[in-house]
This record gives sequence, structure tokens and C-alpha cells, in this order.
Amino acid sequence: MSNNLRISRINKQLQREIAMIIESRVKKESVKGTIITGVECSKDLERAKVYFTALEARKCPGILADLNEIKGAIRGMLGQSIKLRRVPALEFIIDKSSVYGAKIDKILDNITYTYDEDNEYDPEEFE
Repeated sequence: MSNNLRISRINKQLQREIAMIIESRVKKESVKGTIITGVECSKDLERAKVYFTALEARKCPGILADLNEIKGAIRGMLGQSIKLRRVPALEFIIDKSSVYGAKIDKILDNITYTYDEDNEYDPEEFE
């Protein structure tokens, strides 16, 4: 259990540091608006999947290509800012959960409820 807690703390620290590096130290303007939504390190800390999204979802494939070009530099900057024996190799992945959530919201907004006067409504039934 303590190992899982350690990995969880490392994931959160990597997420904060990568977001800060992208926002303040990376010169490529195309990746400046990137939102890091999560990081999942392997148990041996060899690899880290970095999930990201952007305000405009259609720009994500281009941002992915740009992030893959500079992931070595980001890893180097991570090595300077965090205290780990080995900085994991980064793999950037587009986070599609926000797009999926928006689709679910749209479906829920389209659901309509019709009130049937023949059936009695008991508010306590739904508590």
C-alpha cells in the first residue's frame, strides 16, 4: 500500500512540474495552452503516461506532435526540478475524457420528462 501512495504522490508531483515547465520554460507557442490532466507512472518509474488536453480539442493532434518533439527537453528539465533517482521517459497521450463528458452532457440535456397526470407523484419516493 505504501508503494501505491508513493507512486500517487510522484504522479501528482510530475503533473504539477510538467504543467509548470510547459507554461513557463518551453518556447513553443503551440503547446502553451496545454492542460495536463494526469500522469500515470509505471511501478518501476521507467515510463510515465502524461495525459493532456487543450481548450480546442481539434488542436490536440498537432500539440501531440509538438510535445513528442520536445519530450526529451521536458524530461531534462524535470530532472533538474524534482528529486528522483531516475526521471521516467514521457509518453504524451491525448485525454479524451472531456470530449466524452461533453457528449454525455449533451445526451442528458436532450432527455425530456413528461408528466403524466394519471400517476401520482410522491416526492418521498425519490429520496
